[in-house]
Amino acid sequence: MLYLASQSPRRRQLLEQLGFPFNVLDVDVAEHREPNESPHDYVSRVARDKARAGLRKLAGIEGVCVLGADTEVVLDNDVFGKPASDADAAAMLRRLSGRPHAVISIVWLVSASGEQCAVSTSQVRFAALSEKVIADYVATGEPFGKAGAYAIQGRGGMLIEHLEGSYSGVMGLPVFETSQLLREFGILPR
Repeated sequence: MLYLASQSPRRRQLLEQLGFPFNVLDVDVAEHREPNESPHDYVSRVARDKARAGLRKLAGIEGVCVLGADTEVVLDNDVFGKPASDADAAAMLRRLSGRPHAVISIVWLVSASGEQCAVSTSQVRFAALSEKVIADYVATGEPFGKAGAYAIQGRGGMLIEHLEGSYSGVMGLPVFETSQLLREFGILPR
């Protein structure tokens, strides 16, 4: 049985696209970057910690696999998490304005018999954003709960001038890479 260790409605929606049944687990994992931890290592650790926490919750149940994922926006080696306030969201969007940034999305699949991960790194470039555009977007409330203070699948899509990589990865779960991982574990047919 497959479990998704995430309460993200976007991740649930993207995993549903694969057409395989799964259950959702709520896990509580600290998302704090360690000193000198690279953005890639941070995203990977958080995703793996989520999957492992889910597997611990299911201890004693045979044949379960748990999928954990994390997605972060990275600019100048800074990891942009979820904004804590309007001012925080506006500050993130100002820094991203007119600049390319990376979106790292890492998925870990863990079971009693092993662990494996898949990585998706996309390059996103924002258009130059005016203060009015930033203020209007923040006022929609959409930036909250989103890494980097934007949702590519929502109104935030109008901020993006160019995307190179995985649209679903920027949303929070790279569908192609996740399907490959599930195939390698024998969950999806090859």
